[in-house]
Amino acid sequence: MNKNIGKLLIGLGCAVAAPVYFLAPGAATPRMRAPFLGMNFAHRGLHSRDKSVPENSLEAFRLAARAGYGAELDVQLSKDGQVVVFHDPTLTRMCGVEKRVDELTLLELKELRLCGTEQRIPLLTEVLNVYRGAGPLIVELKNGRRNRELCEKTYAILENYRGEVCIESFNPFIVAWFRFHAPDLIRGQLAAPTKDYVDDGMKPAMGFALSHNLFNPIARPQFIAYKVGPRPLNVRLTELLGAMRFCWTSHEPRNEKGRDGVIFEFYKPKLKFK
Repeated sequence: MNKNIGKLLIGLGCAVAAPVYFLAPGAATPRMRAPFLGMNFAHRGLHSRDKSVPENSLEAFRLAARAGYGAELDVQLSKDGQVVVFHDPTLTRMCGVEKRVDELTLLELKELRLCGTEQRIPLLTEVLNVYRGAGPLIVELKNGRRNRELCEKTYAILENYRGEVCIESFNPFIVAWFRFHAPDLIRGQLAAPTKDYVDDGMKPAMGFALSHNLFNPIARPQFIAYKVGPRPLNVRLTELLGAMRFCWTSHEPRNEKGRDGVIFEFYKPKLKFK
């Protein structure tokens, strides 16, 4: 009888431990978390709806820094391996050029204009020089053809930055690179509903896995940045286990409720809501 009870208790323990193992976020000290908690982050800088101040432009980051906001920005590599701040894989939407970002050198990218303005595609180092610790930064690493190189070069730049900064990515293997090579940086997993991935051409099974954080044991993110709206049970359980709760992209202050950080655009919320 005692042996049966022992086996039952072991079985119950395993049943509880297995989900916790798969869902648990990465550990982070209160000091590591503190600069990001309760903050509003300007999505791609404080850009304007009419594009007179383009997203991810130096002017957008100057305005965000001047206002005291945190900011979110996107990085990827040029053809010659420079870390540039730009969101899309192609230049079509922002520059009217039918080329991929990684098909042009930095010199060629610098000849282009953002949304018909005088603003140009900045380097990550240029954005950091504008921000100078005015607020915490979230650096999103875009998935591409040379992810390891992007991780290595981005981290090398961020190591020399004196302000508060964390990283995030939709690619859990990029997040995992920082888990093993840069444990001093807070890292986050970006995610969205399965339909968003499928609409972008991804197979449903992979879209489901990314949407439900099934790569969590590899990446062990310390925050989950989920698209505004309902979150799957897996995500909510990871948050319950201690992951910071971020959302993107907010267009109204009410999205601050129940969040630890908010990535916003096209309105001006309080700098800090907690």
